[in-house]
Amino acid sequence: MGISKAAFLFLFLLSSVKGDILDDYSRTDGVWILTRNKQFYETNNEKECADKCEAERNFTCRAFLFTRKKLQCLTLAENAKMTVTFASTDTVLYEKIIYLMQCKRGIGTDYRGTEAKTQRGIPCQKWAEKMPHKPNYTPEKHPDAGLEENYCRNPDADENGPWCYTTDPVMRFDYCAIPECEDQCMQCNGEDYHGEVSRTESGLECQRWDVQEPHMHGFILKHYPEKDLKMNYCRNPDGELRPWCFTTNPNKRWEYCNIPRCTTPPPVSGLDSQCLSGRGEDYRGRIAITESGNACQHWNTQFPHKHGWVPDRYPCKGLEENYCRNPDGEKKPWCYTTNSNIRWEYCTIPPCDRTEQVIADVPVQAPLTEECYRGKGQSYRGTTSVTVSGKKCQAWSSMFPHRHIKTPERFPDADLRDNYCRNPDGDSSPWCFTTDPNTIWEYCKLKRCNDHAQEPASNASPGMMEQNIGWTTPTTSGNSWL
Repeated sequence: MGISKAAFLFLFLLSSVKGDILDDYSRTDGVWILTRNKQFYETNNEKECADKCEAERNFTCRAFLFTRKKLQCLTLAENAKMTVTFASTDTVLYEKIIYLMQCKRGIGTDYRGTEAKTQRGIPCQKWAEKMPHKPNYTPEKHPDAGLEENYCRNPDADENGPWCYTTDPVMRFDYCAIPECEDQCMQCNGEDYHGEVSRTESGLECQRWDVQEPHMHGFILKHYPEKDLKMNYCRNPDGELRPWCFTTNPNKRWEYCNIPRCTTPPPVSGLDSQCLSGRGEDYRGRIAITESGNACQHWNTQFPHKHGWVPDRYPCKGLEENYCRNPDGEKKPWCYTTNSNIRWEYCTIPPCDRTEQVIADVPVQAPLTEECYRGKGQSYRGTTSVTVSGKKCQAWSSMFPHRHIKTPERFPDADLRDNYCRNPDGDSSPWCFTTDPNTIWEYCKLKRCNDHAQEPASNASPGMMEQNIGWTTPTTSGNSWL
């Protein structure tokens, strides 16, 4: 394992020797990102723009945009993980790989992620500030150490890894819980695995992620820039049980890979997980009641609601007891309820920072309000996102828990925003994929706009849906779906 990490780091540091500065960047075509801190330059090509990014002194350059027609270069202080992205033809986004990685290599001296809380959950003090602690390490004294904002860093090569000064006057500094980059082993479900295994557990060679033969799929690098979909290496971009890949065998679409588990335990969540930060994916508090007052169902039970979020299958999602959690990247923690008539609901979790603005699910324009649909509902543009059985809808741009081809890119006129119910394929009424791993799709809980306000029919025959979507017979695993 040490040899592999050393080799990876050696190649990373010597990329400039290979003569291509762009090797340090992840490229995404047709994307524009919204950022305030940017600088405009005129350059002849992408490499010259990369040089501008490396030489940028107005801010820390994490990415750059290059327009082919105008030969315009924009250096950016933010990357796609930090702000909103838009489709934009004739534009190429290059993001520095080092800023996309949320794990550390070795002791983490080159860690440039955005973790800003200690292992105990205490918010970090900004490196440029002098209160409550007067720092010895500042951006001025250590300009190459990445001492931005209040992000965890390791400017002194501390053997215990990245750290920060804290905002607690009593505690001067503390270490941060930064996970190891998993090169030869995996923790949890292997979502951070960055190794080079490229064969499945049965020995089949993996298909490259950037090709569509023999199997077409939606895991395109530009849609998943942070998932490290390189070459034909096994990865877990969609929260599956463990890393997998599409195979080069036309008769076997995909298969899991045999990645050993790491011997070191994953980092333990700190005190910050007792309150809501961002979408609350790291929340580990003990609130077990929904925002309407319903008690939460235990995650390890299947009554009154059957579901696929079993603690044994997802060991690092914190699915303990019946506590509210956010295992699937929803807008905030939720739980299944003990009310047989209400499948799930969001929970009310106190924010870590009362002034913190929780990131929205990206509505660029205000959603329209419609309580019913006309005809087959192909023109429906409302915001209902619940199925007839009460399951919440999967976002159209997401491939978890079900992979599919009904994406906003393939159906640009169908308004496949967020996880709103839609009818992109002319079915009998609006529908959606569900966030229940055991139920691929259902019609939505909507009424017709005409007189009788009839409920949409329960799921049509599988054959009808397969014909509409153009897929093969479903299985219980999401990987069999395009």
